[in-house]
Amino acid sequence: MSTSANLYPKLHNAMWPGLVGKGSPGAEPFIDLDTMLDLTAKAEVNGQKFDGVDLFLYDPHVNIDISDDGIKALADKIARKGFVVGSVVAPVWFDGNAMGDDAKRAGWVTAVKKACRIGKKLRELGIRPYGIVRIDSAAGVADWDKDPVGNTKIIAQTFREGAAVAADHGERLAAEGEICWGGMHSWRNMVNLLEETDRPGLVGFQADMAHTLLYTLGYNAEKHAILPKGYDWKNKNTLLSALKKLTAALRPWTIDFHVAQNDATVKGSGGHDLTGRHCVVDDPNGKLDIPVHAGYWLRDENRHLTKACMHLCWDGCMFPNETLMKQATWNKILGSMIAVREKHGWSTAG
Repeated sequence: MSTSANLYPKLHNAMWPGLVGKGSPGAEPFIDLDTMLDLTAKAEVNGQKFDGVDLFLYDPHVNIDISDDGIKALADKIARKGFVVGSVVAPVWFDGNAMGDDAKRAGWVTAVKKACRIGKKLRELGIRPYGIVRIDSAAGVADWDKDPVGNTKIIAQTFREGAAVAADHGERLAAEGEICWGGMHSWRNMVNLLEETDRPGLVGFQADMAHTLLYTLGYNAEKHAILPKGYDWKNKNTLLSALKKLTAALRPWTIDFHVAQNDATVKGSGGHDLTGRHCVVDDPNGKLDIPVHAGYWLRDENRHLTKACMHLCWDGCMFPNETLMKQATWNKILGSMIAVREKHGWSTAG
């Protein structure tokens, strides 16, 4: 039970670190959903615990074609841990591509439709009081670069088709800005895509502190770098200025938020493309002051709370399994998230 005066945003743990970059040849094995739920449920700091979980709708955690009975069983399992569900990830990459041919684009929309069905059912069961359906373009950066203007228009059209599906289900879509996804691989490209999609309030942005830090460095899009080349990380004011510029552009679109740490490098794991290196909270190479830098996303230019996100989620993709299986890992993560809520939270739902 929380002892903090701030009850919002609620604190969630992502289940997909047990899946992303794992299970493929040469990679570490998956960590099953039950284990991820147990580790999350056991985390506690000064009487405070996680409030919920965010889900990746993909095997072996949650089959995207799960039956209604299966969704009910999933909801019951999560409720027994004392959790609710927040955001859910649509597995758009496996059969779809928002920039692909008709069949690939249809596969992308189908994945969104299936995810929206699950999200809606979880809401109806009373286990999901808030959250979005997470999407991305599922397109490569090199392919997008062949025709930036035309390909952005194609992705936006696909996103609009997904938005129509989401609206039918009472859902919203949030595109996570990662440097590995074409059309979304820089902050300017992401803003352009959201403006071209033109579905404010229905299609927004999912800001992840680890991935968005890479936006300031211009990975895969050097001309959009905000921090100077060879930036000295000891110069804190330069970083704060860069974050101010970045968040001013993307904060108005932000409807979902991931707390994370990053060391400003990139990596991949298993079959996952190169993207942001998520680090443990106390990584000595971590470049983020998590409670301070989170405020640039959670507060507007006048430092007023936006209250745009009813929950926060920790994202720690591609941690080694040894790290994921240590209970201390999750206690430290929870402690960091509590610090964010104490600094940028509020006490009532209104």
